[in-house]
Amino acid sequence: MTNNRNLAEFQRKLAMIFMIGAVFLVLIVLAFFSRLDQILYSPKITPKEWCEIQPYLELNILGYNIIIVQPSSTFFVYLLGILTVYIGLYFIRNIDNQESRLWWGVALILWGLGALFAGTSYQIFSYEIKCSGREYCLWTSWWEIVYLILSVGSVVAMMIAQSYSCITEKWRAPISIYAFLIMVSYIIIVLIGSSIPVKFMISFELMVLFLVPNILFFFFLNSWRYIKYKNRLDLVLLVIWISLGIVVGIYYLYLIAGVTERLWENGIWFSENDVLHIGLIAWMIYIRITLGRHLKDTDGKYEVMK
Repeated sequence: MTNNRNLAEFQRKLAMIFMIGAVFLVLIVLAFFSRLDQILYSPKITPKEWCEIQPYLELNILGYNIIIVQPSSTFFVYLLGILTVYIGLYFIRNIDNQESRLWWGVALILWGLGALFAGTSYQIFSYEIKCSGREYCLWTSWWEIVYLILSVGSVVAMMIAQSYSCITEKWRAPISIYAFLIMVSYIIIVLIGSSIPVKFMISFELMVLFLVPNILFFFFLNSWRYIKYKNRLDLVLLVIWISLGIVVGIYYLYLIAGVTERLWENGIWFSENDVLHIGLIAWMIYIRITLGRHLKDTDGKYEVMK
């Protein structure tokens, strides 16, 4: 038990030092070495075309004209972000001396903040950030870079949470080291991609490649544990990973089918991102209701379902 407390304290200190260092490093690179303004869409998109392919509102605020893009989509992604941060704070406020609850709280807060950064650059202020005053719109922004890093950080925190709720004590230190290396390597790749620049290194696709193996590990871990122990917590977590896969699968089906474009031709805006964000809102509510009730650190003894 003493070793477990020492490891938990070490993880907290390491996470704090790492987060402070990472913030400074990211800000320095993005401020002085970033070449994101050299990456354009292919084919190129003009500011006028940007407003033609999606809904927007032009507002005059204190004498300044501001173009707000995808108002309805902004509502969904901001709702997701705020709700997720709130649920993350719930886990931390109700920690009950359980390290798994702490790290799930951290994971959800990072996820929620990432959603807010993403919504700012992909939706509401995308024109102002990537198109305003330019001949052609930029492909990405530092807002999106921060979103990518926060998203990977969220899953890394979930991995540490899993080590407390589903894995024996002897494996927690190796998993913490593995999680730390994932985070460090991803930040390095993203910052190099921002500086050279290389589009794939700062793409959503590369982030997915980093995250999918870990989500699959969570799925197989909880599947094995549920089959062996019939533990209620493992069933809850198993449903969480399966439902996440379903939500992401529906998102890609909607995207590949080109439903967004067909609806927009008829003046209706409901994008694949709306599908994703509404699905994730439901996913977060499920996490709050079920995981919030059953999550606790493992002690080698399992509550067998009757």
